[in-house]
Amino acid sequence: MAEAYIIDAVRTPVGRRGGGLSDVHPADLGAAPIVELFNRVDVDPALIDDVVYGCVDAIGGQAGDIARTAWLVAGMPQHVPGTTIDRQCGSSQQAVHFAAQGVMSGTQDLVVAGGVQQMSQIPISSAMLVAEPFGFTDPFTGSKGWVARYGAGEVSQFNSAEMIAQKWDISRDDMEAFAVESHERAIRARAEGRFENEIFEFNGINADEGPREPNWEKIRSLQTLTEGGRVTAACASQISDAAAAMLIAGEDAVKRHGLKHSGNQTCARKDRPHHGRY
Repeated sequence: MAEAYIIDAVRTPVGRRGGGLSDVHPADLGAAPIVELFNRVDVDPALIDDVVYGCVDAIGGQAGDIARTAWLVAGMPQHVPGTTIDRQCGSSQQAVHFAAQGVMSGTQDLVVAGGVQQMSQIPISSAMLVAEPFGFTDPFTGSKGWVARYGAGEVSQFNSAEMIAQKWDISRDDMEAFAVESHERAIRARAEGRFENEIFEFNGINADEGPREPNWEKIRSLQTLTEGGRVTAACASQISDAAAAMLIAGEDAVKRHGLKHSGNQTCARKDRPHHGRY
């Protein structure tokens, strides 16, 4: 089976809700890493076989196939197609998997994969609630098959997190300690410059806005999401605005376009360290 190589990967900083990227239209946000990607790689964008982006809540500025919209907003060739993937929180990762699979199957040579989410403008679960005027309060209520299998209970990440914590007896203390460690690692990685190769300045922002110094007093004061529960807001993922893109190439494309590689490493750039095989 052919290999799939990550030629380069770039992303905007991750903006906080109401932060430095909150006023950027989703199409402009999604286009930004595409522009930056082709500023870095020595590949003609007209040769791209497909653009695959992940996006949840594809309504408003994220509707109408945001992958192709972002590509066109980036000023790229109009003949290149695009498709948008919704695997909820794994959408952009799935976009990368599909791109790699296309290359490894031999049906594609060069694919741009990534994703965009503008949560400040389009709150989480908007797509699940937007059809209420048409009689759908959520995607599940009213389905005889769904109710027969799962009942009419709440379907949410909050509920599932609480169920997981209860089933495996994960304490509030353990969850909050894990969350704090995540922030501390992100802050340390940022200080060590570990994100410098992937992040580019956009809209005046040059670093992730999400990581924050832990405040244990505030964390301990938070109410649990449910009475008698264990999960608090400290354990929840943040509401964020960001976009990312990478170029994935097959072995033939690497050779044909002179994308340098050595062993299981590849690189299309002269000024950056090489990147890894998928």
